[in-house]
Amino acid sequence: MPAPPLIDADDFVGRVLTAYEGGTADRGLPADSPMARSLMPPSTSAVRDFWSMSHELPEFIPDACVGCLECVTECPDTAILARVVPEPRVAELCNGTADAGTKAFLEKTFARVRKYGDNFARQGKTPGRFGLFIDPAKCKGCGECVVVCGDRGALRMVKKSDTLRKQHQASMEVFRKVGDTPKEYLLERSVMDMMLSAPAVSLFCGGAGSCMGCGEATSLRMMLSATGFVHGTENIGIVAATGCNTVYSSTYPHNPFRVPWTNSLFENACTVAMGVRLAWDRRGWQEKRLWAIGGDGAIFDIGFQSLSRMLASGMDIKVMVLDTQVYSNTGGQSSTSTFPGQEAKYSAVGSVIAGKTEARKELGLLAMMHPNTFVAQTTAAHPNHFYKAIKAANEFRGPAVIITYATCQPEHGVGDDQAYHQAKLAVESRAFPIYIHDPRKGAKIKERLDLSGNPAPREDWTFIPKTGETIDFITFAKTEGRFARQFDAEGKPSAALLAAKEERLENWRRLQELAGLR
Repeated sequence: MPAPPLIDADDFVGRVLTAYEGGTADRGLPADSPMARSLMPPSTSAVRDFWSMSHELPEFIPDACVGCLECVTECPDTAILARVVPEPRVAELCNGTADAGTKAFLEKTFARVRKYGDNFARQGKTPGRFGLFIDPAKCKGCGECVVVCGDRGALRMVKKSDTLRKQHQASMEVFRKVGDTPKEYLLERSVMDMMLSAPAVSLFCGGAGSCMGCGEATSLRMMLSATGFVHGTENIGIVAATGCNTVYSSTYPHNPFRVPWTNSLFENACTVAMGVRLAWDRRGWQEKRLWAIGGDGAIFDIGFQSLSRMLASGMDIKVMVLDTQVYSNTGGQSSTSTFPGQEAKYSAVGSVIAGKTEARKELGLLAMMHPNTFVAQTTAAHPNHFYKAIKAANEFRGPAVIITYATCQPEHGVGDDQAYHQAKLAVESRAFPIYIHDPRKGAKIKERLDLSGNPAPREDWTFIPKTGETIDFITFAKTEGRFARQFDAEGKPSAALLAAKEERLENWRRLQELAGLR
């Protein structure tokens, strides 16, 4: 006879979530066993409403859309969703309202794009329409989607209004009626088409308490989508180290994960994951994918020994490091991941000490030195590289470490809409090179290490012929508040920042040498 559930999900929704949403939980909700054990059902944050958080939300301009799915991929809050539906069905979906204004709004939700329309029609197949849906309850108004869309101009920020809210709510009702995208519209050559799949995109449901535009949340969503799409949504588990990711994902009673998830102490997520892996393997669950999640403080620093022991064990565990270069969760102290010259708590820029003085620890290089370990350094702003790394890590039978750049807007001193832009610039400037080290590729490091995805991989710095500009670490530092005090009134970098530039160049040249490019 199966054991009874640890928590009654229906009771939790009807009693606990209702009390919290109504503002009465602190006065009348009794303590109970699930609360004492810190238990929450999956996806409870789906009920949260962030409409009042900002004055703007994105507007979709269908005539400019190409169906690239970058906005859906990069949204940190699962607030932009997409489906492709057969063209004849669009009228049926839009005719369910008597309000002419709402009907016109719904019709604009579906774009005619060559990717799913003309191309299918030429093959004698039913053309599809690309529907883009913006959830007004989940969007925090960061505007990152507009930056991601860029010159295509298919999204722009507009002022909120009660009418707009009702129209978007009607749009989300249509989204729920649409169902999943028919498989024939999921193009194998288009890696981001997995975001059209209902199961994959729902594993991080939105409603997390992360900052507007959070760089971490996008990486978590993308990892879960890629893993769930290939391995199945029932075959994933997460062990998370204490940090920002656990704060915005487990502030009781709201949990955005649809997968089994546990929050461990700051330093021992990898150790807990080893115990989970052993238990799963004894049950015959070798095919389930297990991910340990932590920030740079949890894994570069205090949890490094736990990580190293896990890698040496050879266990089939995947690790994702959300690298913000600071202890974001506790006020922005520097970590061993922090860049030289960066200002952070306990690493202030002053007349004697010019910010962080020690070199950044390169966790990827250290992980490569462990036996039979897959390693990748990537960013959510490079989705093809990111998804390639996640897919390969999941296929690899053994330990894998994925280090992903995660912009922390408050600590980096950048705008809420800049996570994507800054991650791209970090790669272009050699601040954070991307690479994949796959032990299956050969016996030598130069056979295993691939620097594809970095601009001008054989050069020191990235050069833009059209503008004559060289993009280096100083270029990157100029765009972020954490380096502001390293520039004088005329914009000239300090000696400390020039030294940081050289340190980043040395790291890049070391990678080039290991990859056989120097």
